[in-house]
Amino acid sequence: MQENKDNIEQKTYRAVEIDKAKKVMPLLMFSIGAVLMLLQWIIGLNIIVLIGAIYMIASSVLISLGVIVKRKLYLWYLLGYVAVSFGIATYFIFNGADAGWGALIDNGHTGFVSGDHPLWQGEGNFWTRLVGNIIICGPAFLLLLAMYLIVDKARCSGKLKTAITSTVSVALVGMSVLFVFTTNLRANPRVFDMSKGEKEYLDNVNKKENGPNVLVILMDDLGYGDTSYNARKAGMTPAFETPNIDSIALNGTDFDNFYSSYSVCSPARFALMTGRYPYRGYADNVMYPTVNTFTPLASTRVFNSIELGANVDGMLGDEVTMAETFKAAGYATGCFGKWHLGDYGQYLPTNQGFDYFYGSHHVNDMTPFYHSVETNGSYEIVHGTEELDQSNATALIHSEISSWIEDKIDSEEQFFAYYATPWPHAPVYAGYDYQGSTGAGIYADCVTEFDAYLGKLFDMLEAKGALDDTIIVFTSDNGPALQGSTNELRGGKYSPYNAGQKLPFYIRWDGDTQGRFSSGTAGTAKTVEQIATLVDLYPTLVEACGITGKVGDNAAKAVYMPSDVDREIDGVSMMPLLEDTTGTVFIHGQDNPILHMKREVVQAIQYTVTKDHVLESVSGYASTTDHKIQTGNEADYAEMPFIRDNETLTWKYIKKYKNDNPEFFDKVRKNWFMCLTDDTSESYQRADVFPDLCQEYADTMEQVKKDLKANRRAIKNDYYKK
Repeated sequence: MQENKDNIEQKTYRAVEIDKAKKVMPLLMFSIGAVLMLLQWIIGLNIIVLIGAIYMIASSVLISLGVIVKRKLYLWYLLGYVAVSFGIATYFIFNGADAGWGALIDNGHTGFVSGDHPLWQGEGNFWTRLVGNIIICGPAFLLLLAMYLIVDKARCSGKLKTAITSTVSVALVGMSVLFVFTTNLRANPRVFDMSKGEKEYLDNVNKKENGPNVLVILMDDLGYGDTSYNARKAGMTPAFETPNIDSIALNGTDFDNFYSSYSVCSPARFALMTGRYPYRGYADNVMYPTVNTFTPLASTRVFNSIELGANVDGMLGDEVTMAETFKAAGYATGCFGKWHLGDYGQYLPTNQGFDYFYGSHHVNDMTPFYHSVETNGSYEIVHGTEELDQSNATALIHSEISSWIEDKIDSEEQFFAYYATPWPHAPVYAGYDYQGSTGAGIYADCVTEFDAYLGKLFDMLEAKGALDDTIIVFTSDNGPALQGSTNELRGGKYSPYNAGQKLPFYIRWDGDTQGRFSSGTAGTAKTVEQIATLVDLYPTLVEACGITGKVGDNAAKAVYMPSDVDREIDGVSMMPLLEDTTGTVFIHGQDNPILHMKREVVQAIQYTVTKDHVLESVSGYASTTDHKIQTGNEADYAEMPFIRDNETLTWKYIKKYKNDNPEFFDKVRKNWFMCLTDDTSESYQRADVFPDLCQEYADTMEQVKKDLKANRRAIKNDYYKK
């Protein structure tokens, strides 16, 4: 009787069955899945993981539709899903850069000491990655297996079998979507490993005794005209006063034509730390947190590795940093404020040469934003996102750096301190005692507060007798974004125009016995007019501090840099500019131009040439050998005031960039050629007047682009062939 009822039910209700037929769509999906699995293993980039995750969602939807609509469980869809998820899981098991738990835990939010929980944070090991990825990928595998067994083996009514299989297939869709939020997206970078050369260089740095201390002060998004010294220099009345910042220039040297090496935060900091353009380290854009686990598509967790490329999540650990050099030379090294070059593993500041870090790994407009204390690659969050009042940031950071420096002075240790304030990056905050103090708004209040605390730091150095023995550097990472003065400069942050990269740069060393760092007259700045850039700071400080090292089997070399071992350094020491008494020495000529880059593309270059070089370039264009222009009204190149009055001239070439005036958004500057010596506002196109010189700069730019592409990491190939 029951058997007859089952037969009747089978005739009236078609149960789910396994379809093994080689139909076009299922086979196509399986083929795509198999290819993605192979690409994941061979190429190993996170972009493939993201494509694979999208594939898994699409496959799960097709599986579910097949079960519910067609009453068929298509085997080839299942196999394609298994291939992709297996490829992702095995890839991260063998190539993952963390413990393997993905976003299942709240990495970095909860405030525990990271080093105390190696299974939850840090690199972990093969077994933690194995277990973690099984936990992340396992549920989907179980659902797939359950569907197959229910359809193939379960002995139940067709309706019940279909209902269960349909429910499980819908759960698979949900699990596939959840996978996007939980998958492990930290992978080892796919770049040439330069750690061998890094180790050899650092092992051969000589310990330095009785050298000067170093204090590098880096502001964030400060405009060229935002110091009262620069405002007055331009003949303007300052909107607010910065007396302590100004004191660095007035008791030292003002580099009037100093440029960042990138016009946005993270890349500029990479350039400062390494003496290399950010392109060398896949650091061409802003670095985002890798710990925000619930953003749709886990975008901040995967953003770096795709935007920067090659799975890079910060400043690579095999880069040699300024901090590592000073630490190897025997200095105590501390970093305070904003890091913004990575937030885990090899990217952490105390894995990049610093003994101690206090501050934020990220930017103050990102989530999470916290203050942590870090030593030996392990950090503890001391002011979490929910409890950190950013109005107190300057006071908190000042307290840390002041105490740390005072401790080093008391223990008679040489120190290298990197003071990277988060201000005045937006959103801008100021301490409650300073809000409204300037009448110029919160931006001015913020900078004024920072200046006041800087004065307290200088007072402590002087009281401890360490001011004379300390090289003090002041600059910014790039120009302003929404607020801030650029004086007359064109553009702003993230543009190749001057306002994006031209910075205030002051350096002071009262104890320099050779008089290179000051004018010799109290309260009067020494001024350097020649151009320099942020990558130049590293070699400058190494030379100023007399750091030496052994090159191969040879005796110690003065000014010992990583370029003496395995890699090229883009920066050039500024010491020749400080030592020059004629104003004619320059360090950035055609063989070493200053680059303006954006997202791996060289947008503009600038470099200095002699007056004679300019006149020689127009000899074929001018009517006679005395450089007269062939026009209706003849003019003499040599008598043009900007040529006649300068022995050297700096020019800038922009191949193509959008207009900075949004009202004329359809206008584009092409082959734009400017002389910065007399046109810092970049107002006048001179390509038609100096066509041959313009062509030289265009050709130089193309050669620079070819050289960068041919040897991205600037590796000395002979070294790695040994």
